[in-house]
Amino acid sequence: MKNKSSSKYYIGCSGWHYNHWRGLYYPEGLSRSRWLQFYAKQFTTVELNNSFYHLPSEKAFSAWRESSPHDFVFAVKVSRYITHIKRLRNLGSAVENFLSRASFLENKLGPLLYQLPPNMKRNDEVLENFLSSLPQKYHHVFEFRHESWLDDSVFHILRQYNAGLCVFDMPGLTCPLVATTDFAYIRFHGGHSLYASCYSDEELFLWAEKITMLGKSTHPIYIYFNNDAEAFAVRNAITLHRYLEAYKPR
Repeated sequence: MKNKSSSKYYIGCSGWHYNHWRGLYYPEGLSRSRWLQFYAKQFTTVELNNSFYHLPSEKAFSAWRESSPHDFVFAVKVSRYITHIKRLRNLGSAVENFLSRASFLENKLGPLLYQLPPNMKRNDEVLENFLSSLPQKYHHVFEFRHESWLDDSVFHILRQYNAGLCVFDMPGLTCPLVATTDFAYIRFHGGHSLYASCYSDEELFLWAEKITMLGKSTHPIYIYFNNDAEAFAVRNAITLHRYLEAYKPR
């Protein structure tokens, strides 16, 4: 459900269950079942991305809720069946089924991310029909991977339905830093190599400046690093958090 925390920024990674983070981030002897607890000592949020590939069980969602701090937030990536296979059309009960399962996160459920496929071109009618069917008690966010969607008139449609735009940074395509509702959502996929490059301190400092400006009129801002290679996401999230903290008024 909609999160009521007073935090201005939620900064974390897109997923935490990466075997290649063992030794790079997770201690060698730490069991996988304790990775979320270890991660949550450092971060206030995570983006669940395994839900994109298959719908986790009620037990899984409940376990994540129970093993994380009371103020922790889970953003949830919506099933690719909805976004990539059905492409937002003729969905039957698919959305309802997904949301009923995600709701087991209870008050820790944050935004729901709908990532559209890169070959799905702009279609305002499809978008509006889908938006009109969504329950307003959730935060819905859309990441458009085809450049035809990155247009002010599309952003206007999102505003009409109080839906969020996912701002993203990735090689070859960057979304404008725009908020279409009272919160913002940003994903970093790697600036030079998709999912596999590390942002420099200089790049993150410039992003911190821009995000701080956005934060003057938008609250909260959810930020996730998806460059999981070599645990770059962890390093970059920590650095960006430090820069944003430095911008806070004293």
